[in-house]
Amino acid sequence: MTANVLAAVASVLVIVFIVWLLRRGVLKEKYAVLWLFVSAAAAFFALVPGAARWLADLVGVEIPANLLFFVTLVLLVLVNVQLSYELSRHEGRIRRLAEESALLEERLRRLEGRDGGSP
Repeated sequence: MTANVLAAVASVLVIVFIVWLLRRGVLKEKYAVLWLFVSAAAAFFALVPGAARWLADLVGVEIPANLLFFVTLVLLVLVNVQLSYELSRHEGRIRRLAEESALLEERLRRLEGRDGGSP
């Protein structure tokens, strides 16, 4: 089995896996789009190996694999930044919800104390 066939099969398996995760509701669409795009691009370059050489020549990279490693590194950094943003946003929302919950619990305790503790 050549490397191109192996890469194409792996790309198709990743696409199937992402679609399966989407159907089960495990992965949200906004994240799946990126991974489906990356997998489709990998499948394209695996099935049309001349395209990688053409693109490397276009941007002035000597070896197509170096371009692949660079693009992969940039992609992983961007994914990391995006996930860090999402995490920070969710931490703020969780903190705000915890504070609101504590205020509501305190208010409920005061109201129950005013009524004499009857439910």
